[in-house]
Amino acid sequence: MTVTKQRSASQGTTFAAGIARTLADVMRADDRVIVFGEDVGRHGGVFRATSGLYGEFGPARVRDTPICESAIVGTALGCSLMGARPVVEIQYSDFLTECMDQIVNQAAKVRYMSGGQLTAPMVIRTPGGRSRSAAAQHSQSLESWFTNIPGLLVVGPSNVADACGMLRSAIESEDPVLFFEHKLLYRLREELADVPRHVQLGQAAVCRPGTDVTVVSWSWMVHESLKAAETVTSASGASVEVIDLRSLVPLDIATVVQSVRKTGRLVVAHEAPIQGGWGSDVVAAVVERAWAELASPPVRVGAVSAPVPMAPRLESAVLPDSSSIVSAITRVLASD
Repeated sequence: MTVTKQRSASQGTTFAAGIARTLADVMRADDRVIVFGEDVGRHGGVFRATSGLYGEFGPARVRDTPICESAIVGTALGCSLMGARPVVEIQYSDFLTECMDQIVNQAAKVRYMSGGQLTAPMVIRTPGGRSRSAAAQHSQSLESWFTNIPGLLVVGPSNVADACGMLRSAIESEDPVLFFEHKLLYRLREELADVPRHVQLGQAAVCRPGTDVTVVSWSWMVHESLKAAETVTSASGASVEVIDLRSLVPLDIATVVQSVRKTGRLVVAHEAPIQGGWGSDVVAAVVERAWAELASPPVRVGAVSAPVPMAPRLESAVLPDSSSIVSAITRVLASD
């Protein structure tokens, strides 16, 4: 799989439009699928990812809600237990803090606590990550929190085709899925195949093959990783392999280990702070399985442990980008 670069406004389907198109396709095929959240109806969502749904399916299946995230997720859980397949939007992933009990103590545990008699087939779509000076309460990457909760699936596509295919698979899942959509991806454009496809949750993709170093990332940071790979190859001729995890739970560690056994070097890049980030789990898993094949210590790339500033220059200083990844790649290549 190759991540498609952003095209001109006249070409392809945007990430946001792809989400809306997929939701419409699935809702036409399955009347159990319902959509609700803040401003998802008449306004099509703050990032326009539900545009057109209200006009086609009406208020019975596409409903605007009060500004109450706990009620949104609690209602979704109740609907899923009664046979519906709700897809709800938490307008910014920062506001998942308002519905942690419903997600962590209720939805994630209902299958286990009912002995498998009940399931919660629900999808929580939520925009996350930086967004051009959105500041500390609207710019966080919180996905690592939920990887520690058994019963939740945690996914984050990096391109339009994967967003569409993974959303289909998420809606069909019998377990609750947290579907993270990076805000900088919404305007990404890509040509989509006429025939819709599913993307299996828990299956990573090799975006760029290489032989000298493995870079593992997800969501927006895949694009930063590909840019860094081009820079390193142009400057030194080193061959950089880039892997898009696509899913943190389930985690396709086998693809990562296979790559590291080939390259002998590992860089893991995510936008969340390094402390407590999912990169630590990837590094630990690789060290446990492929210690002997490592030619140098793995390196993690992530944000500074600080709230995300509003000022653009300070925001750039706190959050990682392609230059941060270039530095990490250079470091592992030089530490043989």
